[in-house]
Amino acid sequence: MQQGKQPLWTKEFIVLTVSNLFLFLELQMIVSSIPSYVKNAFHATSVQVSLVTTLFALSAIVARLFSARMLEKGHRSALIFVGLLFALAGTLGYSVSPTIAVLLLMRMLFGIGFGMSSTAFPTMVTDVIPPKRLGEGMGFFSLSTSLAMSIGPTIGISMLQYGSFNLLAYSTSAVIVVIFPLAYWLIRTLPKGHIEPPMVPLEEGRKPAFNRKLWIPALLNMLMSITYGGLLGFMALYGDEANLAHPAYFFLFNAVSVLIVRPFSGRIYDKKGAKALLIPGSLFLIGGLILLSYAHSDVFMYLSALCYGIGFGVMQPTLQTWMIQVVSPKQRGMANGMFLNSLDFGVAAGALILGIIAKASDYAWMYRLSSLFIVLFLLIYVIQIIAKRKPKTQIPLEG
Repeated sequence: MQQGKQPLWTKEFIVLTVSNLFLFLELQMIVSSIPSYVKNAFHATSVQVSLVTTLFALSAIVARLFSARMLEKGHRSALIFVGLLFALAGTLGYSVSPTIAVLLLMRMLFGIGFGMSSTAFPTMVTDVIPPKRLGEGMGFFSLSTSLAMSIGPTIGISMLQYGSFNLLAYSTSAVIVVIFPLAYWLIRTLPKGHIEPPMVPLEEGRKPAFNRKLWIPALLNMLMSITYGGLLGFMALYGDEANLAHPAYFFLFNAVSVLIVRPFSGRIYDKKGAKALLIPGSLFLIGGLILLSYAHSDVFMYLSALCYGIGFGVMQPTLQTWMIQVVSPKQRGMANGMFLNSLDFGVAAGALILGIIAKASDYAWMYRLSSLFIVLFLLIYVIQIIAKRKPKTQIPLEG
């Protein structure tokens, strides 16, 4: 009875969600536009263009490995502010890079900064969400990530198309600057108990080793992210191939779906577990990719975006909440780092693998074949459900 009185929408929760939205918005505005800029400004080869995404993702992954340790020791303020400074320096550096080599260094610097700060915010938010409303809370919080992933590319591509890359670089830098006062307020406001919850004894009573229960949800998140990497990297090019007038609007309609499904997907997770969301969500993703591959009009593309957005909107927070629930509070930084690393790795791998497929065929077949990664997702998930048929006392993560 008391659990209903525990507030979710506290000031701390709102500020953390807004900070995370701005951080991922800045990323998505740049990541969808910079390959086109690099190709045109430096006459880069396809390998050099792919390095723009790959080096960023690898830098973020390496940074998060160290970030998880820093979070376990309670160094959240240093992690956030140093990370934001690196991200700001890297973003400002794009517009003044004289060669592609320097620009790639700036991408690595940005990747390190983004990897640090993006690990801290979701870990902090798990400390302010009531435990009984974790699925609901993470659903709303990760809406900030999904929204950024949906509207960021639309804004970035439009800025590059109707403005200039310098305008885009300065605008995204301004987005990072806005996060600084929000982060400062959080560090000053959150009591020590929230900043460092792991000071209570660990459930296992041992030093935190890597939790093997994270492997399956991380693998599933990577497979889902591979398909999103194909959308981010090639949607504009597919628009040219399929004669679509406004390919950037795919992400806008995707965002509409995410907004519709996210408010109640977390509640479904809290009541019925992951199976009630991951299986139907997978089918929507497959349907969205197949529809997109046959889209020869904007209306058909919008329909595919709505379908893909429903699947992505319910699956992403489900996987993140799953990963948080299978670890102790001390390991939440590790879980969030693993979630974000699998997302970044999937996007980077998607850009490379699907790019090779597109070169051998065309973008329409690339999107059809990318749906096979979701088929594999479903296969792995169903196998792990069958393998763990034993009843559990806690919320059933496999349904």
